[in-house]
Amino acid sequence: MKLQSSLRQKITLGYLGYYVMALLIIALSLFTFLELRQIEQKVGLGERITELFDATLEIRRFEKNYFLYQQDADFQEGKRYAAKVSDLIRDNSADFSRLASAPKFAALSNEVRTYHELMAEYVKATAVDARQAQLLETQIRKAGKDIVTIAEGMATTERRMTRSSLDRFRAILVASIALISLLMIAVGWALSRMVVRPLKHMDRCVEAVSSGSTDRLDLPSEDREIIAITQAFNHMIGELELRQKMLLHSEKLASLGTMLAGVAHEMNNPLSNISLSCQILLEEIDESNPEQRRELLEQIDEQTERARNIVRTLLNFARDKPVKREMVPLAALFAEVILFLKGETPPGVNIVSDIPSDIELPADRQRLEQALLNLIKNALEAVGTEGEIRITAAKRHLAKEDAVSRPAEDSKSLGKCFHGGDAVDIEIRDNGPGIPAEALAHIFDPFFTTKEVGHGMGLGLFIVFEIIDEHNGCISVESGAGQGAAFHIRLPLESPIEPRQ
Repeated sequence: MKLQSSLRQKITLGYLGYYVMALLIIALSLFTFLELRQIEQKVGLGERITELFDATLEIRRFEKNYFLYQQDADFQEGKRYAAKVSDLIRDNSADFSRLASAPKFAALSNEVRTYHELMAEYVKATAVDARQAQLLETQIRKAGKDIVTIAEGMATTERRMTRSSLDRFRAILVASIALISLLMIAVGWALSRMVVRPLKHMDRCVEAVSSGSTDRLDLPSEDREIIAITQAFNHMIGELELRQKMLLHSEKLASLGTMLAGVAHEMNNPLSNISLSCQILLEEIDESNPEQRRELLEQIDEQTERARNIVRTLLNFARDKPVKREMVPLAALFAEVILFLKGETPPGVNIVSDIPSDIELPADRQRLEQALLNLIKNALEAVGTEGEIRITAAKRHLAKEDAVSRPAEDSKSLGKCFHGGDAVDIEIRDNGPGIPAEALAHIFDPFFTTKEVGHGMGLGLFIVFEIIDEHNGCISVESGAGQGAAFHIRLPLESPIEPRQ
C-alpha cells in the first residue's frame, strides 16, 4: 500500500537539509581556521626570509662602502649584519631548509662563515700587503654575491609557496561556498515546491472564497494536512452556499411582503368592479335586457382575469423553481414591479419609466424582477416622501473591448461584461441625498448597510449583484453628496446562455 505523503515529513526533510548545510558550514569554518593558521605561519616564515634577504643586501651595501672609503663604521655595520644573518640561519634552520635544497642551504651557512673569515683577513691585509688585500676583496665580493643569490632564491621560493597556498585556499573556499549555496537553493526550491507552493495555492483559493467565490478548492498536493484543510474548506463552502440560499430566501420573503402590500392595494380595483357589476345584476336581473347583462358579465370576466393575473404573478414570484431563461419584455417587467410597489409609493414621489416597448432580453423573469424590485424599493426609501425616480433603458451594440461598463471612476463595478454584440443599458436614478463616498466601495458587499440597526440586513444590493451576475451582466453605482444615486445595469440581449459560474 502506498504511504500517503505528509507536509510534516516534507518540512522535516527540509530541516534535515538545513542541518546538513549547517554541518557543512561548520566544517568549512574549521577548515578555514586551520588554513588561516597555516597561512599565518607561512606569513611569519616569509617575514623571516625577507629579514634574511634584507640583511644580506645590507651586508653588500656596507661592504661596498668599506671598500670605497675604508671607514671602520662601515666595517662594523657590515660585521653586525653578517652576524644577524648567521643568527637567523641558526634559529630558523628547520624552516629555512624547506625553502632550499640541502646543498644550497649548507652552502649558505658556509658562505656566511667564509665571509666572516675573509673580512677579518682583509682588515689585517690592508695594513701590510695591498696585493693580498686586493685578492681578498675579490673573494669577499664573490662570497657576498653567493649569499645574496641563495637568500633571494629562498625568498622567491617562499613567496611562490605562499601564493600557491593562498590560491588553493581560495579555490577550496569558493568551491565550498558555491556547493553550500547550491544546496541551499536546492533545499529552498524543494521546500517551495513541496510546501510553500501548495500553501500559496490554498491562500489564493481562500482569498477567492473571502471575495465571494463559491468554487470548490482543488487539491494542490497529496499531503494529508493539505487534503484535510481542502476538505474542510470545501465543506465550509458548501455550508456557505446553503446559508446564502437561506439568506436569499429570507430576502425574497421580505420582497414578497412588499409585493403583497402592493397586490392588496391593486386587487381592490378589480374586486370593487366585480362587486359593483354583481350588485347591478342582482338589482336589475328582471329589468335589464340581455345586452346589458352580457356587458356586465364581460366586465366581471375581465376583472376576474385581471385579478387572476395579479395573483399568478405573485405566485410565480413566491414559488421556488430552477433558473429558467425566457425572452422577457423589459417594459412590462418594470410595469409589474412598479405596480407591486404602488402601495408603498408616497403621493409625493413620482416614478417615471421610459422603457422602449421593443426591448426583450433573455432572463429568469422571477429573479430579474426581484433585483429590480430591490433597486426601486431602495430608491423609494432614499427619496422619502417627496422626490422622483427615473428609469430609462436603451439598446447598445458593443465591441468586445467596449463591453465593460464603468460609469464612474469612484464607483464599485463588481461585474465585467465580457460579451460583445447587442446589450441593454438600464439606469435607475433617484434625486435623494445620495450615498456617502466611504460607502460606495462596499455598497455591494454582503451584510453592509447604511441603515440603522434593525432596519435591514445589508443583503438587498448583494442579491441584486448576484442576480445581475447570473445573467452575465454587470452593475455599478455612481453618487455624490446631495446629488442622488444612479444604478447602471448592462445586460446582454443575445440568445439565452448558461448563467455565469
